[in-house]
Amino acid sequence: MANRGGDVSRLLVMGGGLIGRRHVERILAHSTATCVGLVDPNPQAAVDLDVPRLDTLTAANADGIIIATPTPLHAEHGAACAKAGLAMLIEKPVTGTLAQADELEAHARDVPVLVGHHRRHHPKVKALTDVLSLGQIGTPVTASMIWAMRKPDDYFAGNWRAQDGSPVLINLVHDLDLMRLWFGPVAQIAALPGSTLRGAGRIESGAVALRFENGLSATISFADTAASPWGFEAGTGENPNIGTTTQDMLWITGTKGGVSFPSLTVWQGEDWSRPAKPAPQVQVTGPAPLDAQLDHFLDVISGRAAPVCSLADGRAALATALEIEAQLHQKAA
Repeated sequence: MANRGGDVSRLLVMGGGLIGRRHVERILAHSTATCVGLVDPNPQAAVDLDVPRLDTLTAANADGIIIATPTPLHAEHGAACAKAGLAMLIEKPVTGTLAQADELEAHARDVPVLVGHHRRHHPKVKALTDVLSLGQIGTPVTASMIWAMRKPDDYFAGNWRAQDGSPVLINLVHDLDLMRLWFGPVAQIAALPGSTLRGAGRIESGAVALRFENGLSATISFADTAASPWGFEAGTGENPNIGTTTQDMLWITGTKGGVSFPSLTVWQGEDWSRPAKPAPQVQVTGPAPLDAQLDHFLDVISGRAAPVCSLADGRAALATALEIEAQLHQKAA
């Protein structure tokens, strides 16, 4: 049982895949946190990392756990961690279904839960939040986003992504969470599927239109088969496995101007007879999102902070992503 009365730093990681590995690396590099175990039945998972190996979850001397297993297992693993009294950071999507999210919530009422939408911790995301909340572009009216990259074929080979590797639940769910952060609850969704080039029956590309309860409308164009410089990972450089381009991939218009992201270029001007002018560029610095998220998770475990992305937030992003996925499959049939 975790002791939340003082400093906490003893963490388990469950799942040694791509994202689990990154979590272990961040803990090992942290000045105070300690990785007391990697839980994964595969002895070859992240075998080069010098951490104790566990086949199953045990009563390890830990304060919290990061769950980075395949999404369909999140609810089962979260329930086991809650029973062990472990505070949890659960990777996105929080679960595979809304019923699983509700089941997890029932089990985890007595332990803190942080959902791993780590982009909320990106310094440029926080800066854009400030631009919008301070009214620098007036009332936001529209938003347009592009996420496109060509994933390598071996990304899907011999793993769960071969069947369930849609970019909606792997990638866009992050963007949907950020849109909810900036614009509030989603009121309406319309989605159209694009072409299927790999022939595997997965959703690979498409277009999404969203209307938010505050009246803002947004569009998302996405593809995991199209090479491009546009996408959150490429634009911000936050993922070491994806090449950095620094190109904008989100444009928001408002009643007094507009802003593009991640450059955070703010254009202001209301008189249509005069060209809008860019505001002075603000230089933004800060820790990498996974590092900032790890610091926040330690604060959540100790009771110094409430989760910046709660289980309810994770469920809401999942609900939007699942509706998009359902419409895409229905219209692709």
